[in-house]
Amino acid sequence: MIKIFKEGKPKDFQTYNKLPKSEEQSISWQNFNRSWWEKNPMRYDFTEKISFKEFSKEFYEEIDRRFFESVWTFMPWKDIPFDPLVDFNLLSKQNILEIGVGNGSHAQLLAQKAHSYTGIDITNYAVKSTGKRLDLLGCNGEIICMDAESMEFDDNTFDLIWSWGVIHHSSNTQKVLEEIYRVLRPGGKVITMVYHRSPWNTYVRGLLYYGILRGRLLKGKSLTEIQQDSTDGALARYYTINEWKATLSNLFNIEKNIVYGHKQQLIPLGQGKIKDFIMSLIPNSLGRFITNRPFFGFLLVTIFNKKEM
Repeated sequence: MIKIFKEGKPKDFQTYNKLPKSEEQSISWQNFNRSWWEKNPMRYDFTEKISFKEFSKEFYEEIDRRFFESVWTFMPWKDIPFDPLVDFNLLSKQNILEIGVGNGSHAQLLAQKAHSYTGIDITNYAVKSTGKRLDLLGCNGEIICMDAESMEFDDNTFDLIWSWGVIHHSSNTQKVLEEIYRVLRPGGKVITMVYHRSPWNTYVRGLLYYGILRGRLLKGKSLTEIQQDSTDGALARYYTINEWKATLSNLFNIEKNIVYGHKQQLIPLGQGKIKDFIMSLIPNSLGRFITNRPFFGFLLVTIFNKKEM
């Protein structure tokens, strides 16, 4: 939870992880999703706007600097960002699908190493921006505007499917998982990150900071409403580890679940100079030791493969 995001959210999604009750509701939620991300593309500029010209080399470098600097605090890498999760040496033989490309930070990392790379996103902005990034860098890859709930690919197409912080925002996450199962090759692998409903983020940051200290409870907001208002995206599901295991269990074998946090969680204050100063006093290693645990962490990373039916 980063700041208050009040606008562009469906009023009938005030829960942790429910699915739509009807096709009409599903379409409505997905329209909210599409509109929200078109207006608020993921540029990691929540508190400080990017001054470089949009779609320039410097623009993408600044996005990556902000994103990877944050990732380093909870998941340092050896050679390439995210190499604790991805064996980049194997990608030259793999057809890769990324669900939700944003501004292309992951697309650049994956496309440079992959046998083939395809990225899809629900918004025209993300498709345009990531396409421009890959063209600028001379990377091969296909970027398509497509809804992950109804993918236009043949069965058994991809060896690796990657999605970082995306599918929990979709109108119907279960439909996305069914489509992932369909387009994943037998023996292939999926790596996703969804939001984790940890006690610390729910009750300390959610209830104490946003609910009580910022007065959201006094305005009649429930705890789930507070969490939704404090999360990016039109809607966002939060899963406990057991809930996510149950969600995957019919279609997939789970190889590994990993919970990551961030040391900024330890300071229940809004973004600003005071919080930045306090964070600078906390070594990254100490932050990881405390927050990369189910009680604290808010990122649930899962590596899984398809079951044989």
